[in-house]
Amino acid sequence: MVRIENLTVRAGEFEITDVNFEIPEGKYGVLMGKTGCGKTTILEAVCGLKNVTGGKIFVSDRDVTNELPGRRGIGFVPQDGSLFTTKTVRKHLAFSPKVRGWKSDAIAKRVDELAAELGLTDLLDRKPHGLSGGERQRVALGRALAVKPAVLCLDEPLSALDEDTHAEMVELLKRVTAENGITVLHITHSRREAELVGDLQFRIEDGRVIGV
Repeated sequence: MVRIENLTVRAGEFEITDVNFEIPEGKYGVLMGKTGCGKTTILEAVCGLKNVTGGKIFVSDRDVTNELPGRRGIGFVPQDGSLFTTKTVRKHLAFSPKVRGWKSDAIAKRVDELAAELGLTDLLDRKPHGLSGGERQRVALGRALAVKPAVLCLDEPLSALDEDTHAEMVELLKRVTAENGITVLHITHSRREAELVGDLQFRIEDGRVIGV
């Protein structure tokens, strides 16, 4: 579950205020809006990457407004994936469990699980250079899911994909999140994309978040 109450976030000269919406546990929520309207700012605030100046953020009924990003139970996929150029796919999938002190056998098991689930098994020893756009997004998704977060935040995850790959990723996102009971906040500017993936749809209009 993600619940936003009266949130105010400022980024430089930009400010968005009085943001309110809720995504129930296990549901796939999509937040739409034009470029520059504040949707990524809201997403980054939820993830703990932007400081808020007012209001509250709840994840799984826990107030995380002032929690560090790593303690919020959120997996995050940025718009460009932000993969590590020198790390193999295997090391990407192992990154978060290793940082959190998982034992090596548990990490190896989780990497194999994710690789099978996301179709990455044959790519585990490759580095990002030379991977297709869809492959790179699957790696970024796997890295975000590695420690089994309750909530997944996705910033325009499909915007750079061709039509066929876009369709494949839509199905993958819906399947993986549904099978694992993950609550999703997905940012997009595309109404069609929102209709394809979302259980719930929200839009930013005139600085306010409204249901669609």
